[in-house]
Order: sequence, then structure tokens, then C-alpha cells
Amino acid sequence: MKKPEKIMKILLKEFKPYAKPTVRQTSETKNPFKTLISCLLSLRTQDKNTAKASASLFKVANTPEEIAKLPIKKLEKLIFSSGHYKKKARTLKHVSQILIKKYNSKVPKTKETLLSIKGIGPKTANIVLSFAYEKNVIAVDTHVHRIPNRLGLVKTKTPEQTEIELMKIFPKKYWKEINTTLILFGKNICVPISPKCSTCPIKKLCQRVGVERSR
Repeated sequence: MKKPEKIMKILLKEFKPYAKPTVRQTSETKNPFKTLISCLLSLRTQDKNTAKASASLFKVANTPEEIAKLPIKKLEKLIFSSGHYKKKARTLKHVSQILIKKYNSKVPKTKETLLSIKGIGPKTANIVLSFAYEKNVIAVDTHVHRIPNRLGLVKTKTPEQTEIELMKIFPKKYWKEINTTLILFGKNICVPISPKCSTCPIKKLCQRVGVERSR
């Protein structure tokens, strides 16, 4: 068994009992729009803030029409806990309006189309495709970019490069699980500063690239 597959098998087993991140939980409602909005709220904030903002917003509005109709000040108040709430409120409004105008209020199913909507970047597009539409893509966030580099599996400088390299080394059957698994791993053990190497289930497979101190 190759190293990347061995790593994934160990981590999938290790983190199976853990609560999934908010965006992944939201996707289980089988509502692509809510997955998209929750992902946009998750940008540059902690998961607990995403959970709070998503719950607050979805109690009031969970369709493109409902969000588009909300006064901007009310929308800002609802998503305040997510941070960068003024910019995010404008993004949610714009995305909702575009979905109504161009796509019959449906979230597109292709990366190219999703990326054509201002406010939706590669990470968000891939999360929607992977979580909401169960397509075989790898959504790369800070954890998914950082950890494979630390492990020595890839040597990349951007998330876009990381996505390409991970697709080369991981079997397709793992692609949809890489994001959730590495987020949980990155939050609980392989943290950015002073990772918990002493309790890491894959420490024997890690090159510890850039790790200056650990616990």
C-alpha cells in the first residue's frame, strides 16, 4: 500500500467518531444552496462561528429569494458571528441574486460555472461539488494545503498547486474525504504551531517538514 493511501486509512479510522465540520454537516441536509452559503460564511473564521452564523441565518432565510430580500443591515446582524460580516453579507446577496437571475435559483453543478459567480472561489466551488453533489474533487483549504506539505507528500506553494498534486497521489475513492479528514486532523493534532506529534497516529509516516517544535 502506498504512503498516501496508508495515511488516509489511518486518519479515516481515527477521526470517524469526531463531529464533522459545520459545512459538511450542512451538506447532509441535501440542500446545495445551504451548503454554498455555509461555506461562504466559513471563510476566514473558526468552525464554531460558522455554526452560529449558519444557524442564525437559516432560521430566517435559507433560499436565494429569502436572502436577496433581506435588508443588508439585518443580514449583517444575522451573520455577525462569522466575522468579516459586512463583506460576507454583500457576497451572500450578490450570489443569491445571480442564482435567481441566471440559474433559476439552483446552484450550478460545474466548477467553471460556479467560479464565474463573483464571490465563489476554487475552495468553495469544490466543497459544493464534493459535499452537495458528491463529485470526486478535492476541496483545498488551509489545512488541506498545509498538512500534505508538512507530511512531505507534496511540495507546493498555493492551494491550487496542492489540489493538482493531491489528485496525482491519492486514489479517487479518497478525494471526497480528504477535506473533512484533514480539517479534523489539523484542528485536533496536526495544529499549525507546536503540533501534538507525541500522540499523532501517523507520526511514523510524517517527515515533519518545517516543524520546529512539537508536543
